[in-house]
Amino acid sequence: MSEENQQFAIQKIYLKDVSFESPNSPQAFTDGDWQPKVNVQINSSNNVIAQDTYEVVLNITVTASQNEKTAFLVEVKQAGIFTIAGFSEENIGGMVGAFCPESLFPYAREAISELISKGGFPQLLLAPVNFNALYTQQLQQGEAAPDDQETAH
Repeated sequence: MSEENQQFAIQKIYLKDVSFESPNSPQAFTDGDWQPKVNVQINSSNNVIAQDTYEVVLNITVTASQNEKTAFLVEVKQAGIFTIAGFSEENIGGMVGAFCPESLFPYAREAISELISKGGFPQLLLAPVNFNALYTQQLQQGEAAPDDQETAH
């Protein structure tokens, strides 16, 4: 197909699921200087919902622990519906595996920062993520293929 027939459009961006837990509050606020160990896990999944229409879900889990106790755990599933038409199977795989999650990331980062702040903790801004590198790594490890229903890293 020619590039003239290629189409990429964001139909909708939405929060699919969100969770915030602070299991050790209020002690977490009084437990010495705030120097947490922060663990960030990022996964993405996708599925075809109609011809040339994909739902992509970016799942980010952030766990912060202070003095070996969980201060907070936040999980956000940021989703989007994308129209992708006129591309090769390989290009579609890269788009749903890297480009779409990259488009969703700023929304997820904002939701996570807001939840953590509302939970009474200092603002946390996630560093940018190179989704192309993550997707390429998945392909090299044989964990992801353009027609896979779910990819994780």
